[in-house]
Amino acid sequence: MDTSSLTGSGMPKQQNPAIEYAAQVESPIVNGEAKLIISDNALTISTLFVTADIAFAELVELTLVGYNVCLKADSGDYTFSRMGNWRQPFYHTLCDAYNKAVLRSLFIEGNPIITAKGDFTGTDCISPTSPQPALTRYSIPIHVYGNNVTTLPPDLSARRVPLCFVDGMDKGRFELTLKLGPDELYTYAKLGYETTPFAQAVEDRIRKLREKTLSAARGIDMSLTSMQASQLAGLMPQGAAAPIGQIAGIAPSFVEALEKKIAATRTADSYAAFKEICDPSQIFIGFREIECGKTSTENGVVPDGGNDPYGGNHYDSQPSPQSENANDDADPYLIWMIAPSPNGRFAAVEFATADSATFVYRTGGDFATFARQLNRALEAISFRREVIRLTDSELRKPENADYYMAAKHTASLQFTRSNFAGRIIHSSVKTWKSKLTELWNQ
Repeated sequence: MDTSSLTGSGMPKQQNPAIEYAAQVESPIVNGEAKLIISDNALTISTLFVTADIAFAELVELTLVGYNVCLKADSGDYTFSRMGNWRQPFYHTLCDAYNKAVLRSLFIEGNPIITAKGDFTGTDCISPTSPQPALTRYSIPIHVYGNNVTTLPPDLSARRVPLCFVDGMDKGRFELTLKLGPDELYTYAKLGYETTPFAQAVEDRIRKLREKTLSAARGIDMSLTSMQASQLAGLMPQGAAAPIGQIAGIAPSFVEALEKKIAATRTADSYAAFKEICDPSQIFIGFREIECGKTSTENGVVPDGGNDPYGGNHYDSQPSPQSENANDDADPYLIWMIAPSPNGRFAAVEFATADSATFVYRTGGDFATFARQLNRALEAISFRREVIRLTDSELRKPENADYYMAAKHTASLQFTRSNFAGRIIHSSVKTWKSKLTELWNQ
């Protein structure tokens, strides 16, 4: 690449499509006069003898400090100086590219319904006994999308707040607070003239998400009354898993409909075994409506490959009903379940898919909290279930950069991943139960 037009003042030469910037760099990897190129996934720093890619997945913070642009990353601190008038354009372009990568990692597509700028304060509350430090950022972009509100500061405090789990809202003068349970609050303040349209957009999306859940529930069980459908939409926002006992207390026919769908999948034997070894009323069942026009991966129905630490093969005596009917008549719902171990210290997670496996997690003795956080984690990653069981080393591979960023920005995903105990591939029912019992008795 011709760089003859680069000068000591940092003026860039327009490339197609990238722009090259010049700067003096101080860092653990690259030092001296360097060229800087911003791509979709990384910042490339090149000197005469050294080139380094700083992946956005590794980035921790971007700041302007005096006449310098400073970058904190997993690999250390980077300072870019002597950029002249190109310091601020470089910083803003880098922030924009980083924020786009954050949006990709949070599985946010399309344009925001409304964009505002304001202050943000939030708490990532896993449980009342594990309070998290409050996040506070000032004058940052705030976007309302179809199912979330996302803040985009140029650091790890970017947050996607899922509107389907919002159960309370307070509107004040130039601010809005969203509540997700009694201890998790997110406040957007100093919104100015954007306050009213911002609040209206949030309220509109919450209503539409609730209506979508109502419609999906009725699609599973046409016999539901209006009251039953409304109560189920509140209990199972966007199909989040809920205890069978609570579901049955609202609509026994809905449990029957879910169990009928499970019976048509390879998880039928697993579900029957769970009901034998667990309190059936405490098994959580959830559903996800598969959107037409999207690929299996986009719907979260992805092959569950990878190494299995416990060995075994998939059931192979009969083809899956879902794989046999991969056509317009295929069931439009993904059913999944969370089963507690008898002592409550572990949970087994099962997805009713053609290539199902059982994921086992530690609960810390609080099964309800684990189930709630798993619901949040799966919704956040659009049910790409491989994210919740990849090892840390696998997560850091370049091909998993988006997943790595998602974990950095999502407390529920961090919690779920940190409690992963093992994965069991289905072989015979007897072998599967033996391996499950072995894990549960650790």
